[in-house]
Amino acid sequence: MAKAYWVATYRAISNPDALAAYAQLSGPAIAAAGGRILARGVPAQTYESGLPMRTVLIEFDSVEQARAAHDSSDYQKALEVLADGAERDIRIVEGV
Repeated sequence: MAKAYWVATYRAISNPDALAAYAQLSGPAIAAAGGRILARGVPAQTYESGLPMRTVLIEFDSVEQARAAHDSSDYQKALEVLADGAERDIRIVEGV
């Protein structure tokens, strides 16, 4: 079974306090669901049409595990805290 990667990019952060509160809840929720945060922050370098947006990369053992983490009640509570504090894009990509 191929690993899966959850890639989150932040287009805009309008409420840093909400983002900090989200991080306090989402990290443990993701870890409890089997996720491992591999990288987070603003890119050290971008190329071509890359944008210097905050990016988070999380590894899971499978796409199903990544979906279950996102849909878990603990992660949904974290999303409620974030509310409209950030405009983001989350993608789950299967590893090769």
